[in-house]
Amino acid sequence: MSQFAAQPTPAVMPDELLYGVDGAIATVTLNAPQRMNTISGPMLKQLTEALVRASEDPVVRVVILTGTGRAFCAGLNLEAQSKGKDNLSVGSGATPTNIDLRNTPPPVLHAMDKPVIAALNGSAAGYGLDLALGADIRVMGQSAKLAASYAKRGVLPESGGTWYLPRMLGWAKAAELIFTGRTLSADQSLEIGLVNKVVADADVMGEARDLALEIAANAPLAVQAAKRMMRMGWNEPFNEHVHHVFLQLLPLMQTEDMKEGIKAFLEKREPVFKGR
Repeated sequence: MSQFAAQPTPAVMPDELLYGVDGAIATVTLNAPQRMNTISGPMLKQLTEALVRASEDPVVRVVILTGTGRAFCAGLNLEAQSKGKDNLSVGSGATPTNIDLRNTPPPVLHAMDKPVIAALNGSAAGYGLDLALGADIRVMGQSAKLAASYAKRGVLPESGGTWYLPRMLGWAKAAELIFTGRTLSADQSLEIGLVNKVVADADVMGEARDLALEIAANAPLAVQAAKRMMRMGWNEPFNEHVHHVFLQLLPLMQTEDMKEGIKAFLEKREPVFKGR
């Protein structure tokens, strides 16, 4: 039995978003299946709070982000927006000139040191695609699709797509996808490298959880440091980067986890890491 096996804690947030922790794995679930998990103002706030909560919880080592129903997230709730029934701004009185984008899900997700797995139970479009791109690993159901439909709605990828896609696909492929607004099947998404694995729809969460358990069994401080360095490496020269890596390595060499890793190797057993 896994050292992380435990009874999941009950969801503690309102119905539009569910949050639970099972062992070392936090699961954040978009829960508005009746509208294909399109993002409302309350859901936006709850999602930010859930990501911060998982990031700050010392027990959590990996986060799974998923949805209920037949879609992962079909974008922003444009129908409610068009009728003036929903305000997607963060905070009362927010305007396009003063909204604090630092406290919205995409920047919070990007800043997280803990690994995030997107379990794409269904299709992701617009904001939902940007949200999926912000995860480190993506597991996709066979029937799901990725829709870069921004230009077809008169907008641009406003929540990370213009930053992630050129880095993931290269300029030309990203430009083709964004400018045409195409929708990709699961197999097409896998072929161009937007997702890590495609599985049967019923197996998405099981596959995501298996990956999460495999990651969670490793030294969490080392995993988080590696993610930080990978993120920094996207934007800095090699010589500067290796200097930053060395600065991350020095404190890791003083941790109990590193001692445990070496000891377990010498004793030919699986290590048990404590995150300290």
